[in-house]
Amino acid sequence: MKATFGGGCFWCTEVIFQQLDGVNSVLPGYMGGHKDNPTYKEVCTGETGHAEVVQIDYDPDKLSYKKLLGIFFKTHDPTTLNRQGNDIGTQYRSAVFYHSPEQKFDTETLINKLTEENVYDKPIVTEVTEATTFYEAEDYHHDYFNNNPGNPYCSAVIQPKLQKFLKSLENA
Repeated sequence: MKATFGGGCFWCTEVIFQQLDGVNSVLPGYMGGHKDNPTYKEVCTGETGHAEVVQIDYDPDKLSYKKLLGIFFKTHDPTTLNRQGNDIGTQYRSAVFYHSPEQKFDTETLINKLTEENVYDKPIVTEVTEATTFYEAEDYHHDYFNNNPGNPYCSAVIQPKLQKFLKSLENA
């Protein structure tokens, strides 16, 4: 099964979902825009309409879509429009690209529940859209965090996010 999420920089999102038993692969890429075969440089201009996303191939016998969705909402800020931290632009928007009516239903149900429970101080702005063509990112984006441990962005942004997530798994 597939799940596709846009939660800001795909380097940050990829490493979170790589930690989960039941995830077969996590691919960084682009979705939701109007340009065929976009490059990273083009997506970064904000003019292609694409979001940076991760496409997760998972085993539903080991891991449910609802669990993936819950992790997605806990590991990024779904209340900031076109932004995650210092990453600003439509390519960093919060988005769920659903692959089935069930995924759409589960996503909308969770958003409604989070809203009713006032989990966030501001309204959730996550885009919920049917999945379109997934364009896989260039090779150097794959497994970025693990392949670039000395990168300052990895140290300053991704590492703390990953540590917080891993700690939440220990306490679950």
